[in-house]
Amino acid sequence: MHHRLAVTLLAGAALAAPATAQDLMFPIGEGPFSWDSFEAFAAEHDYSGETLNLTGASTGQDGNRLEALYDYFAEATGARYVYTGSDGFEQDIVIAAQAGSLPDIASFPQPGLVQDLAGQGVLVDLGSELDQWMRDTFAAGDSWADLARFEGPDGEEGTYGIFFGTDVKSLVWYVPENFEEAGYEIPETMEELKALTDRIVEDGETPWCIGLAAGGSTGWPATDWVEDMMLRTVPVDVYDQWTRGEIPFDDERVVAAIEEYGHFARTEEYTPQGPSGVAATDFRDSPGGLFEFPPDCYMHKQASFIPNFFPEEIEVGTDVDFFYFPSYADADLGQPLLGSGGLMAPTNDRPVTLGFIEFLKTPIAHELMMAQGQFLTPHTGVNPEAYENDNQAALGEILTSATTFRFDGSDLMPGEIGTEAFWTAMVDYTTGADAEQVAAEIERRWSSIR
Repeated sequence: MHHRLAVTLLAGAALAAPATAQDLMFPIGEGPFSWDSFEAFAAEHDYSGETLNLTGASTGQDGNRLEALYDYFAEATGARYVYTGSDGFEQDIVIAAQAGSLPDIASFPQPGLVQDLAGQGVLVDLGSELDQWMRDTFAAGDSWADLARFEGPDGEEGTYGIFFGTDVKSLVWYVPENFEEAGYEIPETMEELKALTDRIVEDGETPWCIGLAAGGSTGWPATDWVEDMMLRTVPVDVYDQWTRGEIPFDDERVVAAIEEYGHFARTEEYTPQGPSGVAATDFRDSPGGLFEFPPDCYMHKQASFIPNFFPEEIEVGTDVDFFYFPSYADADLGQPLLGSGGLMAPTNDRPVTLGFIEFLKTPIAHELMMAQGQFLTPHTGVNPEAYENDNQAALGEILTSATTFRFDGSDLMPGEIGTEAFWTAMVDYTTGADAEQVAAEIERRWSSIR
């Protein structure tokens, strides 16, 4: 093998020979795929006799989906590949970097660790061409290109990976039948969403189900609300300053976004059990009220993964659906989207390694993942018909309609703040503490570690 990866990563790794055409999941030339991009790539890249080592956090079914894609890279180029998925990816990749035994390509679930490794000189700067490609090809392209830029060991900024696979957070879930019976329309602005919320109360019903409990991570769903509100009330550069700690956490604009969340979570009649119930309800159980008869609530704000916790018989698209968590008509901040995404990053500049990054730029690479489900892309050159189902296509449309995309802010902050102080402060605020006071407390903590 070209590289020896940390022993933990090697467990279960298998050398994949170039797939024969019969082994491929989707026959070449058939289906809603951009096969011309595959043929053009294959004509320009021959890596016969080379082996590409890849690693990431995806295991089980998720890992199988990636390997089905890598089979096409092997088919196009004649290369072999080894993919090793690891549940302990974050620790393993750091160990491999220290041991000098990195794979060629690492798939990072979020950008924080990429920043650390880029600064250590472990990753390869892919240069201005890829930066420009993301700006031109992805919806909200500047957002994505900026998110892939980090300081290298020399202090100069570079592009250290390509985004591949994303999740959407700015969603509201509802039961179409309940909306229809009550005569409610999908709100297209935040002003309309607030008006609908009040109308539901006037009708003697409860508009929202919100739950913050999550064991040791209790409070995180509220931070998503606040981040979405920041993106809808201030320009995106202010959001960036906030997540980087360049403005104080108790800046009036941050406090205002916290209070916008409070408008929904702290108004007694907006949720079934009121604010104390919001803090005590497990986030996995919280959407359950949508499916009661009569409904305990009409709306639930949560990311694209939440159907995993719906009752088994509930089908997305028929029994339940979603709409974009809208922006304020009077704020003029476009259609911001909160979410997350994975970054594929090279650790060397071998031709086969850089050729793989080129492969990930092709529409076909994205479409082959879209067709397997659980994969969204901001790539504007793909055929949306390649999505596995209508729900995935609708999520893809929300993604490509975004004018700004930003990562979950708490994930971008130091761990002690983003995944500790911010979480607990939101629980205190939801149950009655003052927004300015909880924000000032987070600011004190952050100042002490700056």
